[in-house]
Amino acid sequence: MTILPDFRLETHFSKWEFKARYHMTASDAESIRLRDLLALASDQEREEFDAMSLGYTETYGAPDLREVIASTYATQKASDILCFAGASEGIFAANNVILDKDSHAIVVTPNYQSHETLPVAICTATGVPLDPDDSWSLNIDRIAAAIRPNTCLVTINFPHNPTGAILPLDRYMALIDLCRARGIYILHDEIFNGLGPTGTQHLPFVADLYERGLSLNVMSKSYGMPGLRIGWIACKDAAILSKMERMKHYLSICNSGPSERLAKIALTNRHTLLARNCAIVDENLPKWDAFFARHPDLFDWRRPDGSCMAFPRYKGADGVEAFAASLVEESGVLLLPGTIYASQLCPTPKDRFRIGFGRSGLDEGLAALEAHVMRNRRAG
Repeated sequence: MTILPDFRLETHFSKWEFKARYHMTASDAESIRLRDLLALASDQEREEFDAMSLGYTETYGAPDLREVIASTYATQKASDILCFAGASEGIFAANNVILDKDSHAIVVTPNYQSHETLPVAICTATGVPLDPDDSWSLNIDRIAAAIRPNTCLVTINFPHNPTGAILPLDRYMALIDLCRARGIYILHDEIFNGLGPTGTQHLPFVADLYERGLSLNVMSKSYGMPGLRIGWIACKDAAILSKMERMKHYLSICNSGPSERLAKIALTNRHTLLARNCAIVDENLPKWDAFFARHPDLFDWRRPDGSCMAFPRYKGADGVEAFAASLVEESGVLLLPGTIYASQLCPTPKDRFRIGFGRSGLDEGLAALEAHVMRNRRAG
């Protein structure tokens, strides 16, 4: 078995996420307390939660949870849903089922690391970079040029981590048409779908549009409930779902029963929860606008299309690595330097950093960031 490389983002967070005073780079929405989630439940749902057995659950996921998950799509049924212990397990299972040593995969960069390291560990892979000069969009002609006779999988992620970009609909449909003509699977990481500032136009779920589309989603990001560890893949290809289910036997086996009950409550009330989380984004984004407007010599700022993240450019002479390190060590403000998103397949920006704005309490962190920048200006 191939030894996977160090997961740079998770290693960085392991060191700083719970030590830094101000977590300014979170990719998830503000979480909710258990009692507040249960307050949204019906009497029957609360009774199901209180009276449940703490035994094993079904590997595919609880049937009623899969029904509710399917209702979040346009054309999916419960039988098209396979639940996982978070999105990462789904990414692992999909890559290991679709790809083998004779395959070829295409991934967009920059990316969440496992979208690249897993296919690279299995087979040959090609990276296709998003273009920062084209609103971080994807050139479909470059995807077409990268396709080989043995290409089995294209992996995309919109709204994109870390830029917050959303692919224009016409390019999205062109990508689906291209893959359909070649019989290529599309794994679409859609975990930020539904989250963004007012007016965000999200893409349709790939599983609703394409028979070989795998829609990856999770309770962690747009819903702000990473502690539940409930994710899923929706797909019309029953054979692929079955193979992933058998792969899951080697991983989590099944999901947490209490988490399944809570996820069902949350998804039943998803419109309320998403409206709450998008309102936090609406409140926070203008504060970032104002900060970057005060320091145009240090930062290039582009508002993201969706999600609760953006990827501004740092123009300081010290470089983004030194800036991020001094910021967390001296002022307790955690950012994610763009070097975390380095790819072995193609160049990625080294002068950017990820910010987050999906959580409450941004003001104190922004004040600490502002003070740090001003101290450095005086020192310089």
